[in-house]
Amino acid sequence: MAERVDEVLGAGKAPDFHGLVVMRGGEVVLERYGAGQDHRLGQDLGHVVFDRDTLHDLRSVSKSVVGLLYGIALGEGLVPEPGEGLVRQFAEYPDLVADPERAHLTIEHALTMTLGLEWNEDAPYTSPANSEIAMELAPDRHRYVLERPVVEGAGRQWLYCGGATALLGTVIARGAGRPLAEYAETALFRPLGIGDFGWTKGDDGLESAAAGLRLRPLDLAAVGRLVLDGGRDIVPGRWIEEMLTPRVVIEGDLHYGYQWYIGTGERRQYEGIGNGGQRLLAVPEEELVVAVTAGEYDQDTVSATAVLDAVLGR
Repeated sequence: MAERVDEVLGAGKAPDFHGLVVMRGGEVVLERYGAGQDHRLGQDLGHVVFDRDTLHDLRSVSKSVVGLLYGIALGEGLVPEPGEGLVRQFAEYPDLVADPERAHLTIEHALTMTLGLEWNEDAPYTSPANSEIAMELAPDRHRYVLERPVVEGAGRQWLYCGGATALLGTVIARGAGRPLAEYAETALFRPLGIGDFGWTKGDDGLESAAAGLRLRPLDLAAVGRLVLDGGRDIVPGRWIEEMLTPRVVIEGDLHYGYQWYIGTGERRQYEGIGNGGQRLLAVPEEELVVAVTAGEYDQDTVSATAVLDAVLGR
């Protein structure tokens, strides 16, 4: 594996590669780091030389961490069950709560990104034509998401939606009675031995639940190992099972659970995937966890794919 990875890196096949950590059986078996231009949710960080202590944007892998946090909060009785109504968690919008078109929306629909609301993240993440960017620019992110036009019945079809995760992050924070990052630190990161992290906030002061988390690749891999370990005493084991149950088909063998991608092909695998080549892959049958970071924001993820293929021998 190491020879394959080094060959890819040495041949320049992963020009925007930033970091790689591979764990097998709970032990780190390979680490590699690179250098290059980087950004923090659009803020230019310039040329960065990465090592094991450098934090990196996870972008939408943040969503998968939010999925874990929801399960912890649920086990502590801080948040409603997934089947509970979603809009009524935001009582500050009585007009939306009273809207019969939205009364059937549940927290589970947000967890599975099957809200049935108009949403489009196909445009670059530098453009207000992208719904997530429009949400960040809106005076009220929660209202922006919840008042999107209804385009189909909830639960029918998966549609990628950072707004769903933004709502989940707020439900968690309100239930915990403190900001999402503070809850994440005490409920997940500190028990995992993660002492250094960042969570970028929007102009409204709220953490960007869908894309703002920053971790070291080493700590990202530890999150993946936690999932393979069934949550240990940090995340309820029953939630791990529920979270990783395929709920909706994306395409072919690729499904979505609760904020996690689930591959049901020849080998079962669980993934968090983020813009720019951020990947967290967990393969239970092989006791394998792979964390990759890269700087291919709003581009094809050539570097991340090449490194992953080398690790997996594809």
